Amino acid sequence: MDKRQLSAFICVFEERNITRASEQLSLTQPALSATIKALEEELGTLLFVRKPRGVDVTEDARALYPHARRMIDEMTALTSRFRQRRDKAPLTIGIEQDIAAASLKFLLEKCRAELPDALITLDPGCTGDIRFGCESLRCEDELFMPLFEERYVLAFPESHPFATLDEVTAEQLCNQQWIMTPGHDSHQRFLPFYGVNAEMPAANAGSFTLALDLVEAGFGLTIAPALLVESRCDLACRPLPGYPLMRRVGICYAIQATENPEVQRLLDGLHQISG
Repeated sequence: MDKRQLSAFICVFEERNITRASEQLSLTQPALSATIKALEEELGTLLFVRKPRGVDVTEDARALYPHARRMIDEMTALTSRFRQRRDKAPLTIGIEQDIAAASLKFLLEKCRAELPDALITLDPGCTGDIRFGCESLRCEDELFMPLFEERYVLAFPESHPFATLDEVTAEQLCNQQWIMTPGHDSHQRFLPFYGVNAEMPAANAGSFTLALDLVEAGFGLTIAPALLVESRCDLACRPLPGYPLMRRVGICYAIQATENPEVQRLLDGLHQISG
């Protein structure tokens, strides 16, 4: 018993007429009759009784009909499920480190809105059709679409005395215990804030996320993007003294990536935001 036989049975059962059923199924009458006969032989029972005009259904046919209808519906649903998954256009997005959850959430919501039929894959690091990260990580042959500007802030435990202040001065920062990120491209920009302890870090970290882990553990203070700090319940932050330091977060992509229709659709949707 297969889908072809069940579909033929259902059509004849509902039409009560071989001719009309064969037209709906785009089969010749002999082919349809042979299909029904094969089903009857497999079940070992008579399903239809031919009349001068149309057919009568037997009690076994009445018993079979709801089961056949359910089986066809389940087959159709199962086929549709796997076909939709196979037909989804793939789009892989590389997520660079130190991206705030709120920023990633925004991008993913935009992906769902602009690419409802895409199969989205997120991979960490420098990979994928496009990358979501800081502009400073853009490769020479890549373009960059900015989505957010994030301010760098001073991060410290909520229990730190700075938590009682509205502003922190450069003089107050001079003798602090610092957690530094020497491998980060912004390290040189932060050196003036470290003061006399610029050569004597309390700890070093390979990313802002790890630096904030060290802050939570009580090693000292650090400088990090505001959104990353604000996501930590046990940390507080204050603006850095002087001219604000910023970073831009957005989409890094090679021009060849736009040959992927899903990439182009997403960029078009994000362009309204970046503009």
